[in-house]
Amino acid sequence: MNTNKQRKTSFDNPLKEDLDHILYHTRDLWDEFRGQNIFITGGTGFLGSWMLESFLWANNKLDLKARATVLTRSPEAFLKKTPHLVTDPAVILYKGDVQSFDFPAGSFSHVIHMATESKSIEKVEDSFKTLDVIINGTRRVLDFSITHDVSKLLFLSSGAVYGKQQSDVLNVTEDYKGGPDLESMESTYGEGKRVGELLCRLYYLKYGIECKIARGFAFAGPYIPLDGHFAFGNFINDVLNNRDILIKGDGTTIRSYLYAADAAIWFWTILCKGKPVYPYNVGSDNPVTILELANKIKAIIKSGSQVVVLNKSISNKTDRYVPSTLRAQKELGLKQYIGLDQSIEKTFFYFNMK
Repeated sequence: MNTNKQRKTSFDNPLKEDLDHILYHTRDLWDEFRGQNIFITGGTGFLGSWMLESFLWANNKLDLKARATVLTRSPEAFLKKTPHLVTDPAVILYKGDVQSFDFPAGSFSHVIHMATESKSIEKVEDSFKTLDVIINGTRRVLDFSITHDVSKLLFLSSGAVYGKQQSDVLNVTEDYKGGPDLESMESTYGEGKRVGELLCRLYYLKYGIECKIARGFAFAGPYIPLDGHFAFGNFINDVLNNRDILIKGDGTTIRSYLYAADAAIWFWTILCKGKPVYPYNVGSDNPVTILELANKIKAIIKSGSQVVVLNKSISNKTDRYVPSTLRAQKELGLKQYIGLDQSIEKTFFYFNMK
């Protein structure tokens, strides 16, 4: 059987329920993609994979006859990771680095720019690399857009642009005037994203590209790295391997988690209906401490793993990272459909099947 046809007929996608959920809540958006070519950077990453999955799902279900060109440094690694995406006839893998890729031929209606460098900053060299990827990569993608008839571009920014959230700010809003601490290397990522947003504004003012800005917070779901700097993924990984759930800090850090399928709904809506260069927070406004998250994962999965807090000395300063999502709710009609408990269940089920 032709593998390109198999996905449409007999491929049993474990994300079917989630992809139907995304399509249901974005159905009125897809007509503008009919017959179009889109360009995606970061399509092999956590959130980028969800954007590609949901695009192909809508493309097949609605017979959009659209195509996605996906920029990747390693087509071979992409094929190994998600063969069902790569073998879809609507996908074109385009090899290149986001900072220097040669522009593909043709015109493109939409760009989804999610390529970034978000690894932990431990050395000065890490800071340089992060800034180069974010700033030079964004500039390269914007230059590509003005030469290839792009009308709308989604830039994945970050809540890190606000800097450390003050303990008395329960939910940070888009007009919050804080910023990254320039004396800390940990602020490299957030400062890079701030420059990325500025570039989007400048290109919008000069060239008219409708750059839509999504400031992402914390997420959960399939494709999340299990061995990175995401506590949610690390805890799931501990349970999958029958290890103790290790909390490296004191457990008081406060986060909130939006399930990736909901995040995809938000991203597609912001791309199609959001105001240009007008940032929208993307995340959950329901806070949870890291200790509560670990215990919740243990309870929901019914794991025998023990929760171990490595740092027993509780900090006097609350590390809080929780957005206000009122702007997206009121102006774009967006909401969180899938709560934290169900996010845990779905994520564990997905990885336990692999």
